[in-house]
Amino acid sequence: MALSTSASLPASVERIVELFSSEDFVRQVSEAAGGTLESYTVTGDTSGAFSTVAVRSMPTDRLPDLARKFVGAQLNLQQQEHWSAPAADGSREVQISAKISGAPVEAKAVQRIVAEGESTRIDLEGSVTSSIPLFGNKIVQAAEPALGKALNLQVSEARKVLESA
Repeated sequence: MALSTSASLPASVERIVELFSSEDFVRQVSEAAGGTLESYTVTGDTSGAFSTVAVRSMPTDRLPDLARKFVGAQLNLQQQEHWSAPAADGSREVQISAKISGAPVEAKAVQRIVAEGESTRIDLEGSVTSSIPLFGNKIVQAAEPALGKALNLQVSEARKVLESA
């Protein structure tokens, strides 16, 4: 099963890139999800191609019991993002990979940040894989909707920031 979702924000692509790559914003989204941002690094100039690495500590109370058996009460999530340089219209593509420490579960996604006049459309397509025998498919089915929820949370928090500016 794969995930495909989309959302729109009332700001330019440049403003969305600035916001999504800001440590303060990544911390805000992490905390809104009930977690803690442990570390965050940006490599490269955000006006061109660049990469980010975020390490978050997240509670597992919202995960199915089966998943909690593998990761415990807290999990550490490492998310790497590789941002493309802007296209001619300013649009960006972000290759995202996320791994849960101590669990053979990995998420991969592509986020497209596309200019649409005065606003920006954010498309996310991704999937989760697990190499856990027998139960891996159940964990994947439980985890994939979390990708969509993560985009919704990111967009919701971005709206708050944009409205308060």
